[in-house]
Amino acid sequence: MNRSNIIAAVLFSIFHFPFSIRAEIAVTIYNQDLALVREMRDLDFPKGTGEVRFVDVAARIIPTSVAFSSDRAAMLEQNYEYDLVSSDRLLQKFLDAEVELTTQDNRQFSGVLLSSAGDVVLQDRDGSIRSISRGQIVNVRFPTLPEGLITRPTLVWLVEGKGGKGKAEISYLTNGMTWEAEYVAVSREDDRSLNLTGWVNINNNSGTTYRNAKLKLMAGDVQVIKPRRDVFTEDLRVMSAGSALPQFKEQDFFEYHLYTLGRPATLADNQIKQLALFPSASVGKVKKEYRFESGGWRSGDRKVKVFLSFDNSEPNGLGIALPKGKVRLYKDNPNGGQEFIGEDLIDHTPRNEKVRVSTGSAFDIVGERNQIDTKRGGREQAFEIKIRNRKKETVTVTVAESLHGDWSMLEATPGWVKKSATLVEWEVSVKPDEEQVITYRVLFNY
Repeated sequence: MNRSNIIAAVLFSIFHFPFSIRAEIAVTIYNQDLALVREMRDLDFPKGTGEVRFVDVAARIIPTSVAFSSDRAAMLEQNYEYDLVSSDRLLQKFLDAEVELTTQDNRQFSGVLLSSAGDVVLQDRDGSIRSISRGQIVNVRFPTLPEGLITRPTLVWLVEGKGGKGKAEISYLTNGMTWEAEYVAVSREDDRSLNLTGWVNINNNSGTTYRNAKLKLMAGDVQVIKPRRDVFTEDLRVMSAGSALPQFKEQDFFEYHLYTLGRPATLADNQIKQLALFPSASVGKVKKEYRFESGGWRSGDRKVKVFLSFDNSEPNGLGIALPKGKVRLYKDNPNGGQEFIGEDLIDHTPRNEKVRVSTGSAFDIVGERNQIDTKRGGREQAFEIKIRNRKKETVTVTVAESLHGDWSMLEATPGWVKKSATLVEWEVSVKPDEEQVITYRVLFNY
């Protein structure tokens, strides 16, 4: 069935409602599939009690979050209408009413619609019943638009108005909008410095398009969201086509960080938009770390993990709040170009804190862990850890062992450090083609 023909037959009856004009709009997007939309619109208000229709709202709006303010009217009642026009809804609405059908072979039928579940069933004027396959129908003619059906999600307000045109400020929360940070890091040949670029990916599945919006991104783990009038600290009317700053401005906001784009942006429905969060930063004092972790009680061969770490500080080329997101790492190839070497996720990282990114596992460094003794019914246990280096240069490997419960170290290879109640570590230097061995014996007091 041709859906456009079905809908076109009834659209004429919708446009007797005056449409509002969107003057200004601002959108703040949170990490938790949530956005706050704040609009300034020009509306036609009734004189006395009357109805105002507010269209082009997000299909996934949270209706109870709507806030309305105008010096031309006071809201008395609000209804959110989302029963949208579609071929299925029109057929359902016209059960027991007369419709006209046209099939692929250009035959026309009319009658009372008895069913639209599966085939369309009509009752002719002589009382006979006719069943027509839905796949054969190319057009349906309905006499009117059924009451309640609309083309777009709409807020309908009953207001006490002063009459005439005026501005209204409306804000609401909607689901269906997310943003996430992504970073591209390019490690230099010696792995002691890198270039870091930040990007923002915005996914709009809220059900509407926001044109020329003032865009803000809230970074942080917001536990409870409430519609607040003071979330936007600036007047919406400061937007200007002339302020075309390409980067985001970051500021502290409560216990979070707020990123404001310095120019208007259009967020189309069903679109993923990518924006530069900050220009490429040259980061120095990058440290490559090798780490062999037991991860519990398992024995045998284990992978040695590789990390790149650096301080998020201004002297080190950064010193900015980094929202959580994915970091993709590349490395300059001496023969030209760059190669992908791994990716990892980082959490929200304040300035002057360490960023630590895992790239994967080392190919030429091998770890092996085995339990070599047990006594006292399993309470006393001994382990042996071997680290072998098949690289051409000396490496330092952090060996980390997890020890849970109440324990006492009976004997161990020198150099171990108790990092916490459940973690001990050794720093092991291993020359090329050398093997280093760590042993320890622990008593669990249970």
